[in-house]
Amino acid sequence: MYAYIDGKLTFKNPAYVVVEAGGIGYHINISLNTYSALGDAERCKLYTWLHVKEDAHTLYGFADEGERRLFLHLISVSGIGPNTGRMILSSITPVEIQTAIVKADLPLIQRIKGLGAKTAQRLVLELQDKLKKEGADSLISMPQHNTVKDEALSALVMLGFAKQTAEKTIDQILKVTEGTLSVEQLIKQALKTL
Repeated sequence: MYAYIDGKLTFKNPAYVVVEAGGIGYHINISLNTYSALGDAERCKLYTWLHVKEDAHTLYGFADEGERRLFLHLISVSGIGPNTGRMILSSITPVEIQTAIVKADLPLIQRIKGLGAKTAQRLVLELQDKLKKEGADSLISMPQHNTVKDEALSALVMLGFAKQTAEKTIDQILKVTEGTLSVEQLIKQALKTL
């Protein structure tokens, strides 16, 4: 529902912040990683995810789009809810988590409070291929799509194609067409080839 909230940081502690935007104070749960990234800023922009339950609507905030994307991957695994996902992001950095899952580093994953052997194995089993497919740079902030190639590549990755394969295909098409295609045309050509 909310992609991000940008506003004045009126309260901050390691568990949550209050961001005032448009005269409304939003109580947003955060990880220690996000807490560190905020520093002493008076204004902030947090990428958010709204968790809706029968008895509560809870906002979770992240310093960047990559951390939110990883959080959503984590909570997609059965047995891992939003609070456990936040605990994982508070224990080690998002890059370390992604690397541990991709390399199946079970001892590192099990050191996170609340994760046992079975949950660690389930994390690796369910997320290893997804995170490999996204590539190591998927945790970098939301990309600024400046070129037709970047936009087309982003769309193909979102459709589920491996980043490296999609990039090779796009490069081949751009060589042949000498870069005269629109984003839509480039995506259509790539889909025919992939």
